[in-house]
Amino acid sequence: MIARLLFAGSGGQGVLTIGNILGNAAMLEDFHVTFLPEYGAAMRGGTANCTLCISDQEIASPVVSSPDFLLSMNQPSVLTFINRLQSGGRLLYNSSIVDEIPVRGDISAFPVPASELAQEIGNIRSTNMIILGSFVKLAKVVNIESLQKSVEMLMGRKKKVAESVIKAMMIGYDKFPFE
Repeated sequence: MIARLLFAGSGGQGVLTIGNILGNAAMLEDFHVTFLPEYGAAMRGGTANCTLCISDQEIASPVVSSPDFLLSMNQPSVLTFINRLQSGGRLLYNSSIVDEIPVRGDISAFPVPASELAQEIGNIRSTNMIILGSFVKLAKVVNIESLQKSVEMLMGRKKKVAESVIKAMMIGYDKFPFE
């Protein structure tokens, strides 16, 4: 098994955090993981993306030129990266702010109104965690329990923050019955 993942958005949307949490969760399950972050010169508002490879075997190259999954947090990311998605790939996107998906008959697209859900729980900054929960449900690359443990480990002593992050992830995970 190897999963090639590309997460993209703007700086400040938590795209690199998504990759970090998911990569750590995969390592907790004894998978091999590569994580390559990339961001523009302007942190907040500039471009940000990261790629992950998660595999049960050693990974020959960390480069993800044609991902199996694209998680897009905003419209420019969809337009920039959709053509890199391999045939049969899956696009998960924040439908609260993405209005247009270019037509590609060889991929599946899954909308998640992550920003709207984050506003409903009163924390717009949890948008990335809601979409991460949905992604884990769709992609089935790690167990949700490993994701929760990864958050707890990364947050350290910030227990209230970890609880809030896990709550947001679970909203994304429970809300969308992807099959």
